Order: sequence, then structure tokens, then C-alpha cells
Amino acid sequence: MTDLFAVLDIGLGTWFACFCAVTLSSFVQRLSGQAFGIVAAPLIALVAPQFLPAGLLLLGISVGLTSTAVDISAINKAEIIPGFFGRALGAVLAAMVAAQITDVDMIAGLTGLVVLAGIALSLSGIRVQIRPLSLTLAGITAGLMGTITAVGAPPMALLYQHEPAKRSRAMQNAFFFWGMCVSVLALAWQGLVTGRHLIFALSLIPAIVLGLSASMPLAKRMERKALRPYALGLSAIAAITLILRLLLS
Repeated sequence: MTDLFAVLDIGLGTWFACFCAVTLSSFVQRLSGQAFGIVAAPLIALVAPQFLPAGLLLLGISVGLTSTAVDISAINKAEIIPGFFGRALGAVLAAMVAAQITDVDMIAGLTGLVVLAGIALSLSGIRVQIRPLSLTLAGITAGLMGTITAVGAPPMALLYQHEPAKRSRAMQNAFFFWGMCVSVLALAWQGLVTGRHLIFALSLIPAIVLGLSASMPLAKRMERKALRPYALGLSAIAAITLILRLLLS
């Protein structure tokens, strides 16, 4: 483990904080179909912003694949195509922007702003019709947000928040998995994915296993909104802290 921390250039306390953040976010993601990035990103940005967004996006691939496989029968293929297209387009555009951002603190501050915007969307109660155009636009927005800050779920969450729990969870997890993949590829295209990002992600795979395993017995019994106030509250505190730290630095 000492060699791991030396390679990552972080201490045990920092790594453990990231482990806890990923465990919690994986747990909430499996139950609700959203919140992996919105919970994990601001918490990790507080202690190890150098691993955002690529490190968290790499982890998200594992979470998305596992979560999508569980509810795959509820996925509507007709809705997948425009959303996937939009997410890919947004990711490519965002990667070109991300290549110009070299300040780690700036990425952390942007993460805080995006998280607060995502929370506002989640609480807005706005009902948007699920149509090819709205799916494409939500995908583009998610691609832009997710590729730069690792927080891309809110636009799709807004579309599916009033749908039945299983359908909402299945669709959001499918978009989440695809989004993680295309964002990582787009960042790699710009040379923004390194070996340290990969090692960081691999070291936290057990946190994903723990979070997903803990969520399995509760998936059918727990109301998907039960955890949301707590998850969003924690995310908001972390996001505000990130923004204040940037402003006061």
C-alpha cells in the first residue's frame, strides 16, 4: 500500500476519504440511477482534485456497467439513440475545452458550480417531455458537464425524475455508463488520461464493490427519493466549500 500512495503522491487519509466518497456514491447510484458524480466529485475535489475528472470517470465505467446490467430489461432502445448521440457530441466539445484548463483549483471550483447547478435542477420539479430533441439536448449538456467535471447526470435526471422507479433507474444508468465511456475516450484523445488516473481508479474498485453490494438488498425495498436529501445536502456542503476555497485562495 505504501508503494501505491507513493505512486499516487497522496497519504492514507486522502485515499481513505476518496474510498468513502466512492462507496457512498456507488450505493446511491445503484438505488437511484444518479448521483455518482454529484456525490463523489465534490468530495474528491476537496482532498484530491488532481484526479478529476479522468480518475472518477474511469471509476464510473465500472459502476455504470454493473448498474445497467441489473435493470437492462427496462431500457427503451428508441430513447437511447438521441441521448447517446448528444452525450458523445458534448464530450468531444468538452474535451477540447478541458485541454485548455491546466489549473487544478479551477477544475475543483468548476466542479462545485456544476454540482450546485445540478442540485438546483434536481430540486426544481420541472417536468420536461421525453422527446428525441430533449434527449439530444440533455445529452449534449451532460457531455459538457460530465467531461469537464465528472458530474453529468443532472440533465438526464431532470428528464426521468417523474418516471417509474425501475424505468428511471435503468435509463439513467444506461446513459451514465455510455457517458463515462465517451468522456474518458474524449479526454484520452486530448492526452488528459494518465497512468496515475488509471491506478487511482483501480485502487478504488473495492469501494465500488462495497457500495453496490450494500445497495442490492435495498434496491427493491427502498424508495428512490429516501436518500436524495442526504446525498444532495452532503454534495451541496462540499460544493460550497470548493467555491469558497477558490474565491479565498
